[in-house]
Amino acid sequence: MSTTAIQTRLSPQIQELELEQFVLQLEVDGLCVVPPERTGVAPETINAIAEQLLSEAQEVVGCEFDLNEGPKAELTMSADENVIAQFSGDRGEPTQFLVQQLCARDRLFRDLAINPVGVALIRHLIGQNATRFSSHNAFIKWQGEFGYGQNLGLHCDQMAVPRPWGRNALTANTNWCITDYSLDGGALAYVPGSHRRMEPPRFPEAVELAVPVEAPAGSLIVFHGATWHGAFPRLTEGMRLSIANYFRHYMVLPQDDIKNLFPQELAEDCDDPDMFKFLAGFADEFPYSQQTERVPRLVL
Repeated sequence: MSTTAIQTRLSPQIQELELEQFVLQLEVDGLCVVPPERTGVAPETINAIAEQLLSEAQEVVGCEFDLNEGPKAELTMSADENVIAQFSGDRGEPTQFLVQQLCARDRLFRDLAINPVGVALIRHLIGQNATRFSSHNAFIKWQGEFGYGQNLGLHCDQMAVPRPWGRNALTANTNWCITDYSLDGGALAYVPGSHRRMEPPRFPEAVELAVPVEAPAGSLIVFHGATWHGAFPRLTEGMRLSIANYFRHYMVLPQDDIKNLFPQELAEDCDDPDMFKFLAGFADEFPYSQQTERVPRLVL
């Protein structure tokens, strides 16, 4: 294939931001890691996001959290709440939870959701005009040997969409490392190239092929909705914080009804209001919440 043919598949944003190497990694492995110096997000912003997440976690749970020590009080969750582990028949208490609907909580999270590097790579996977938000969640994770169980919670995000799947991603994820990612620290796990199989994970093969995504705080992990991924348990003291800004093709049901329920005035308070509104689908016809089609008028 000629260089010209390859370039025609790249958006102007990919070329302007010089993201070609990450696109290649996405095509080959189904996942890429953008280092902190390439995301445009300053280290002090990542630190501010970490502090805000700890504050949000405290508000949700009712106890303080410390990055180096973990929860400042004893916490418990039912094994029944470890839903991903149950897929493989495992039962174990989870040591993480989600803080959901982040973009309604603070501008820091809205700006991260429309980061130009992240959006450009996601749109390459899903489609320039078809990409929409699905949800914005933070993973709050502390020390615990069980994690997702023996199968590492390996799954792919677009499993709910009927097969056969095509080349374009139907969903795709940006996972922001707010703290360092390491194997013992509970890093993301994935199987390189698994997105090309166009099917859910097969076990035990998936676990045997899974590798950790080790990256410093501030890194941006982007992956295809068909990529097999999960996470290793956190074996070390302290916490792993991450933000998953999850995207979808506009014909796929969102996880969070952002179009109808998000406070639309907050979209004005971010780095790029027009981009946020577009990805939120505020102008989309579906799903409608009131009568949208014309009706006949009485002739008087």
